[in-house]
Amino acid sequence: MTDYCNFTDQELTVLLKNGNHSAFTEIYHRYKRLLYTHAYQRLRNEQEVDDIIHELFTALWIKRDSLILKTNLAGYLYTAVRNRILDYVAHQKIESDYITSFGKFLKLSENFTDFLLREKQLSALIDKEIAALPPKMREVFEMSRKENLSHDEIATKLGITKKTVKSQVNNALKILRSKLSFTAWLFFILFY
Repeated sequence: MTDYCNFTDQELTVLLKNGNHSAFTEIYHRYKRLLYTHAYQRLRNEQEVDDIIHELFTALWIKRDSLILKTNLAGYLYTAVRNRILDYVAHQKIESDYITSFGKFLKLSENFTDFLLREKQLSALIDKEIAALPPKMREVFEMSRKENLSHDEIATKLGITKKTVKSQVNNALKILRSKLSFTAWLFFILFY
């Protein structure tokens, strides 16, 4: 049985390229601990470092036929680990940015939902107060606000004077202002 631990990195690389599994195993045992220590110093996460080292050696075996070393085997392996660490860090940054972005979206969504609920509540409160106006005043006011008719159009439609229409609308606004909270009144001014 051949003792591969006495082979040089260059000899092991040639054997690896030819599909020698024992040469691969020797490379693995020779560099696994060193690469692990190197990666752990950067990431401080055992599980991620294990994954990186495992992926590195899996890729080394799969790509053994096309393996081109521009430096020596050790330099190649350290560069491969460094690149995987950089990819991991970049992925973590993207993941972190995504989580932050998603959190902001949820917050905005929550705020928007809260706004819609408040809008619905304020609309219901305003509608209730409008419904409580005296009938003729409510009719004139609704024609002005909901149907967007001018004072002249309302006066013509109801057979009353323009001055009466103006007075009814102003009185309705005074009543509503006194009945509604500041927030509801502000909402009314902006959206009714």
